[in-house]
Amino acid sequence: MKDKLNNPFVIIGDIPEPYFCDRNKETELIIRSVTNEGNIVLMSPRRMGKSRLVKHIFKQQQIKEHYLTFYVDLLHTSSIKEFAYTFGKVVFDQLKTRNEKMLKSLVLALKSLAGTFGFDPITGLPTFTLEMGRVQSPEYTIQEIFSWLELSNTPCIVCFDEFQRISNYQDNKHGEVEALLRSIIQHLRNVNFIFSGSERHLLSEMFFSAAKPFYNSADLLNLQPLHVDVYYKFAQSWMQHYDKTLDPVAFKYYYDTLDGTTYYLQKLMHEAFIDCHSGDVCDRELLDRTFEIMLEEAQENVSKLLSILTEQQKCALYAIALEGKAEKVLSAAFIKKHAISSTSSMQSALKKLIELEFLTVNGNTYCVSDVMMRLCITNRILRLTSI
Repeated sequence: MKDKLNNPFVIIGDIPEPYFCDRNKETELIIRSVTNEGNIVLMSPRRMGKSRLVKHIFKQQQIKEHYLTFYVDLLHTSSIKEFAYTFGKVVFDQLKTRNEKMLKSLVLALKSLAGTFGFDPITGLPTFTLEMGRVQSPEYTIQEIFSWLELSNTPCIVCFDEFQRISNYQDNKHGEVEALLRSIIQHLRNVNFIFSGSERHLLSEMFFSAAKPFYNSADLLNLQPLHVDVYYKFAQSWMQHYDKTLDPVAFKYYYDTLDGTTYYLQKLMHEAFIDCHSGDVCDRELLDRTFEIMLEEAQENVSKLLSILTEQQKCALYAIALEGKAEKVLSAAFIKKHAISSTSSMQSALKKLIELEFLTVNGNTYCVSDVMMRLCITNRILRLTSI
């Protein structure tokens, strides 16, 4: 096989096509939408493979040959200035590797950033030396970028990953950033969008509340876990390719343990593949050892995250972790069961935990956003109670 990997369960970087597991229906649906003047909201819990799916879509022949594609990760942005900076840099970097003529055209179009561009004396190509502080008029910069995309001879697809971040921007207290982006995007005909995110309640409010600027402006796709049989078939086929065997019962146990979370299943198989030698069976004992190491590695990071929480916030988080999926969290029964001091302290703790994205809310159901964090917490509690 061309470009054969030492380990077929890729966990770092882009996944080469032969090593990408399924998502055929989702790929087809998204491509159909964005190539027919539609926009889509791609929603799922963290670590379920949203960003990998988008990058997989961008590599499909009908997309890469006919569209300019831009993947903009907004996870670490907190203001419209950071949005403009991140967006501009992604567009610049993408064009730098694709089309010199387009790149120079973009530089000329971004008048609000004129002083931040230079030219390499050897190659003659523009260089991008933008610093955050130089983005003086982010609204104009964003407008200029979108205007350039709209006038491009090649249609464009933009993915804004973790798009719900803009709802918590410092300068979006009254929906100003959402309104600005919507006012620009609704007039574009040469650009279509994938709005991706992991905070269901925030994305749902943004796109399906009549009071919000983005109301009813995109179709919804909820990305579910890969079916256990689909992922097992994928994993087993690659094990067999290397003269190894994956025990289906052991695999299903960890599929259920990890709630079918794509990244953690892929990491489990990546590590187990290393320890399973040619001719051997990847059985429950091997997967147990592999998972224990994963849990120990995660524990250190989880401990650091928990250190920023107050005692009441930890109590609330631990209670929901123990429940798995918690309902009626403000009821007297729940408060008493988990020895939480009061309903008001629970309310304030929930607000902060949701803001920190430690918790995800779906209707009236709360759960820990990251399954590995939940498992680390429950494992810690079990160890303490067994002493």
